[in-house]
Amino acid sequence: MAAKIRRVVTGHNEAGRSVILFDGDAGAVKEMESMPGLALTDLWETTGAPANNEGSADAADRQVVLEPPANGTIFRIVEFPPDTAWKGQADAHEAFDSIGAGHASDSSSDDPMMHKTSTIDYLIVVKGEIWAVLEEGEVCLKPGDVMVQRGTNHSWSVRTDEPCLLAAVLVNATPV
Repeated sequence: MAAKIRRVVTGHNEAGRSVILFDGDAGAVKEMESMPGLALTDLWETTGAPANNEGSADAADRQVVLEPPANGTIFRIVEFPPDTAWKGQADAHEAFDSIGAGHASDSSSDDPMMHKTSTIDYLIVVKGEIWAVLEEGEVCLKPGDVMVQRGTNHSWSVRTDEPCLLAAVLVNATPV
């Protein structure tokens, strides 16, 4: 079961004064059936730049997809399970397809989760630890560590018995 993430979103009332629009568990959650324990919780999405702060609609009230829209962003929490929970059992292609990203998977890699998106991702480890795996090299990230992932082919590996929570801001970018 995916971690419950409390989301507080502000806005403006009819008089233009600041108010709390939403305060509760984030509802845009995608638990990957083909990869038990992997979950994406989307907190907000923008559809252009500069972002539009008008209105009171919930910008995360839509289907969870991997990549943001053109010129947009996605703010999400990703829960990664330990490798032992899925390696050798998961269907990575099905997992990517389920979030509209079948094109992102690198079928030529031995790593079933190796993929590339047309984004720049700002990543912060919130809980646990995770290995960022690239085509040449890897690095272990621990709570508080930050990574800027710039449209590279990459994968993730949790080599402990505890899941990892990763906060991510994905920004649409020109493909490399």
